[in-house]
Amino acid sequence: QVRVVESGGGLVQPGGSLTLSCEVPDSKSTAYEMAWYRQAPGKQRELVAALTGGPLARGNSAEYGAAVKGRFTISRDDDKNAAHLQMNSLEPEDTANYFCRVDFFRLGPNYYYWGQGTQVTVSS
Repeated sequence: QVRVVESGGGLVQPGGSLTLSCEVPDSKSTAYEMAWYRQAPGKQRELVAALTGGPLARGNSAEYGAAVKGRFTISRDDDKNAAHLQMNSLEPEDTANYFCRVDFFRLGPNYYYWGQGTQVTVSS
């Protein structure tokens, strides 16, 4: 079983920054895509950012949700099978549980691996 481990969540004031990390410690394969989603209470899960890479991708390509574009940056460290989400200018509306999703072989949603989530709370 592949573990997806998120870390870095916490409480931050509006305008502050946080960095989330996602690691896949048990896999020797480089993921095709690593992505962050979030889900706030009473809302649907939404894409925050996704980044392709590894041997199945034609270079690295990033995608961002409209609400975070320009404030969040996704990066990956393929040597460590990890992805990071740098979150700047945080707003109370960014409060949510953030999940990492890993797609190793581009086989579709049935083959995605998800982490348990890390809570981000933006409040003064």
